[in-house]
Amino acid sequence: MGENRALCFSSLVVFLVLLVNGINGENPYRMYDWKVTYGYVYPLGVKQQVILINGQFPGPQIDCVTNDNLIISVHNYLNEPFLLSWNGLQQRRNSFEDGMPGTTCPIPPRRNFTYILQAKDQIGSFYYFPSIGLHKVSGGFGAIRIYSRPRIPVPFPPPAGDFTVLAGDWYKKSHRQLGRMLARGRNIHMPDGLLINGRGWNGYTFTVEQGRTYRFRISNVGTATSINFRIAGHKLKLIEVEGTHTMQTSYTSLDIHLGQSYSVLVIADQPPVDYYVVVSSRFTKPVLTTTAVLHYRNSWKKVSGPLPPGPTTQIGWSLNQAHSIRMNLSASGPRPNPQGSYHYGLIKLQRTIVFANSAAYINQRQRYAINSVSYVQADTPLKLADYFNIPGVYSPNSVPSYPTWRPAYLKTGVLQTDYRTFIEIVFQNEEDSVQSYHIDGYAFFVVGMDGGQWTPRSRASYNLRDAVTRSTVQVYPKAWTAIYMSLDNVGMWNIRSENWVRQYLGQQLYMRVWTPSRSWRDEYPIPKNALLCGRARGRHTRPI
Repeated sequence: MGENRALCFSSLVVFLVLLVNGINGENPYRMYDWKVTYGYVYPLGVKQQVILINGQFPGPQIDCVTNDNLIISVHNYLNEPFLLSWNGLQQRRNSFEDGMPGTTCPIPPRRNFTYILQAKDQIGSFYYFPSIGLHKVSGGFGAIRIYSRPRIPVPFPPPAGDFTVLAGDWYKKSHRQLGRMLARGRNIHMPDGLLINGRGWNGYTFTVEQGRTYRFRISNVGTATSINFRIAGHKLKLIEVEGTHTMQTSYTSLDIHLGQSYSVLVIADQPPVDYYVVVSSRFTKPVLTTTAVLHYRNSWKKVSGPLPPGPTTQIGWSLNQAHSIRMNLSASGPRPNPQGSYHYGLIKLQRTIVFANSAAYINQRQRYAINSVSYVQADTPLKLADYFNIPGVYSPNSVPSYPTWRPAYLKTGVLQTDYRTFIEIVFQNEEDSVQSYHIDGYAFFVVGMDGGQWTPRSRASYNLRDAVTRSTVQVYPKAWTAIYMSLDNVGMWNIRSENWVRQYLGQQLYMRVWTPSRSWRDEYPIPKNALLCGRARGRHTRPI
């Protein structure tokens, strides 16, 4: 009976979207029905309770085409609230569906919520993950693939196979255990190991045929460490970074920082034996390592021998590789026009924002901050407070635009920005660890990164021609990274550290991209089925 009700509700949602919005009827709908439960697996040889989706760890893969509509009904069978967010999916004009605690109410236990998403003007490799608390360390993540439309040229021949690699660090303790440690003021040690597609050492196999070319979509879904990816005896030809076709440079190994996604082509051009697929941690002591197997279908020899060496703690090596990743200016993106037709380097900057991360102790507890503001979750999603004009939930411009270097303090930090402005954001890292930042709702141009302190003179080193666009970027120790963004997506958008303990303890904020217009051309109305919580409880979304 519950299944039928969910199906009927999903059908009603589709009808309402077509009736009310009247804009996406020409694009296909893809329906998903997900049950979120706890289950037990042995990812590092120890029995652990993890978060499963439809009984799977990692969760089901989303395959869609540019502009497809995604109707995802999520049933929460956990004994605690749950929420999913979509790392890299831009939610054009629709931050209500972003699935972060500042935009969307959690799904209560034994309840369901249907996300109505669109892969609007996007291609590429992304992933989804649970966004509440420390759920992410217990699983609940899965891959998102957005393919080009049939008539849009792709700058490489169709590969013989398309593999997903969800790699990252893993703890043997559950999210509850880690949360209790943090609540008692204890630090969390480095992860216990690394996983590839939810499996430990040699636990996963990619099967290929000799002489053919394969695409590997690699995402770092971990919570604490950058990783390096390599395949023994094989080159990695980079073709895509978070929705942008790149110049097709070949690498022996590739650094992938927290939250980042890359696509590479691999030619199975070696003798037909089995080879190690290696993922190792970067900038950690000790170095964590795990492997999968690249199996040639006619292989006569199992994988053996030493692992191919990779970089360990070298910052310069990683920085040089990052500088080498460039946009393919002549390739089409989600539309037929070339990616390079948007000349970002010729646009006048209207605002510069500098974000500096810091670690601090507040009330004798470890916290992390951006521009001295350590983020505290409000009792009501900020987007709902905006929609219903609920006072006292947050204050616009409660995060300074530049570092103040004052002692860190607790605040629900929101940065006010204006729609249709072109801005520069500089991430300044004064600490000894690599940082990784994600901005929801956007892809931005990574125009520069280098060591030392950023100053306006640093702009002389910017790449103003073929910088890659992406949604997640690294900042090296004692260094800076600069990005350009066109604020063309109205809404409330999370800017966060992808190190999940730092994010959980305050290294995040929300960017309010605001316009006085109430036109649906600028922003969709609140979803009819939106959950209401906190001070928004008891209110009404909108009439049909």
